This record gives sequence, C-alpha cells and structure tokens, in this order.
Amino acid sequence: MSGSVNGIAYEVVHGWERLPEGWSFVEVAGVATDSADRVYVFCRGDHPVIVFDRDGRFLDAWGEGVFTNAHGICIGPDDTVYCADNMDHTVRVFRPDGTLLRTLGEAGVASDTGFVAWSNPVERAAGPFNMVTNAAPGPDGRLYVADGYGNARVHVFDAEGAHLFSWGEPGTGPGQFRLPHGIAVDRRGTVYVADRENSRIQLFDPDGTYRTEWTHVLRPDDVFIDADEHLYVAELGYRAGRMPRTMMAPPPAGEPPEHRPAARVSVLTLDGEVVTRFGGEEPCEPGSFFAPHGIWADSHGDLYVGEVGMSAGARAGLIPFDCHALQKFVRLRP
Repeated sequence: MSGSVNGIAYEVVHGWERLPEGWSFVEVAGVATDSADRVYVFCRGDHPVIVFDRDGRFLDAWGEGVFTNAHGICIGPDDTVYCADNMDHTVRVFRPDGTLLRTLGEAGVASDTGFVAWSNPVERAAGPFNMVTNAAPGPDGRLYVADGYGNARVHVFDAEGAHLFSWGEPGTGPGQFRLPHGIAVDRRGTVYVADRENSRIQLFDPDGTYRTEWTHVLRPDDVFIDADEHLYVAELGYRAGRMPRTMMAPPPAGEPPEHRPAARVSVLTLDGEVVTRFGGEEPCEPGSFFAPHGIWADSHGDLYVGEVGMSAGARAGLIPFDCHALQKFVRLRP
C-alpha cells in the first residue's frame, strides 16, 4: 500500500519489527523516536518499552513491573522519554536507557472529577491527573500534558516537574474538551490538542488562550509535529474505541455501523490544510487501520503508527486478534 498527495508518498513495510522469540506487543499504545532514530514502542505486553533501530532490529527493552497500562509516549529534543500511564494516573520521565528521573502525579490516585470509568462521564475539571493520556514538551522547556479520559484539562509543568497552571473543562465549546487524548507543541509554542470525542483539534497559545479549531478530522487520537512542520494525525474513526456512556461527535446520520467512517492517518500543514490521507476500508490490510492510537515520524520522514486493536475491538470480535499492532511507513523520495 502507498499513499500520495502533493508530492508526499508512503509505502508500508511488511514485518518491519524483529521481536525476540516469544515476545508480543499485544497492542501498541504509543511510539516515538529519539535523536538517533531509535524507535521506542510503548506497548501492553510483558515488556512495556521495546526499542528498535530504524531497520527494525531489537536493541533494548525496559519498564517491566513499572506501568499499570501503557498509554502515551513522547521524546523530547534532549532524548528525555515521557510515558503516560492512564490507569495509574501518572506521567513518568525517563532517560533513554529506562532510568526513572521523576514521576508526575501520585501513583494510583485520581483527581476528583466525578468520573467513573465505563459508568459516569467527567462532571467537572480538576487538577492532575485522572486517566492521563499524553504529554508533549514545549520549546520553552515546559511540559504540556493532556489529561483525558477522566478529566478535561491540559496541565503545564516546568522543567523540574512543578505544576504551573491548567486550562479546560468538560463541554463542546472553545477551550472545552471531551477527551483531550493527544497533544503536540510547535516551535512557536502553539499547542495542538486532539479533542477526540468532539472530533476536532483545538489550537491554543502557550498560556492556554484559545485560537481556533479544525473539525475535518475523525476522532483524532494522537498528533505529532515533525521538523518540517507537518502535523501527523492518527484518526480513530467511528467504528471502534468508544468508552460507554461518553459523548462523542455523531457519525453521518442514518449510516449503519459498517458504513461509518473508518480509521485513517492524515498529514496536515500547520494551517490545517490536508497534505495527504490514507487508510482503507479493510482494517487489517497492510496500510489500513482499525484503532490508530499513537503516531510519530523520524528524521527521515518515515512514519510509525501504533494501534490498540485488542481493547478497541478484537475482544468484541470486530477484528481478529492477530491484526497489526504497529506499522511502519517509509516516505518515498523522488
């Protein structure tokens, strides 16, 4: 499979990762690359962080016994690794070798938002964290954290991990969220929040002032900005992954579930213009998606997409258990 619009094209690489014998991702919640293009796969198997070189050769693994549930990963320009654990309500900060530097949030303790998982939606905004989803460093050294499933806020921390301020509340208006799931910050400090169940990306100034929103996305799960200022968006679509009793933007009226928009990947400019989109109707075909959850591009422009198909549909029989959990797409050059 390949996709091409406006001169950008990708080709999926079959069997890219070479896992040690007997190992499994189970599902891949997040993926990121460091300054040497080593690929860090944050997964829900026995080895939470698995590191490969860009050719898919296994290098390292760490994090065993540390995480309750892998969710989001990002890597800063200094190769600091940030891992969001939604079931533990923490963001842990590591060196690339897995040495823990600090933990944001109190392990196992959720802030009081009235939220009860799979029962009651977020009733009010609160402090860090309640089922935190993802993090992104800003150009000023601050860390911006999306606090999503059980909260409706973005929290900002200084370089030493001190909480500075937060913004957001549950709702559908400007600056409100229904599951802030992914987050990215560009070199000017603009903050891009994947407001998943409102099916939009909201843009903010570094202080949380609302700028605008883009609604031409399908339940965005994750966002990433590369050095060329392309914004990559992993879009969940409307076929899977909805938490019971949560509000979400409706799919097209009258469409049966099998005809609702499928998951896809979009590449946008920082003005929101579509550069390319891809993903087919058959979710387990190479180059298509069922539950894209994490997205990242390396310095060569190659793209990595992690999926959580097990929890988003395999257990319910919507896809087979062996549907892909991670795909690499090589960017084709003229």
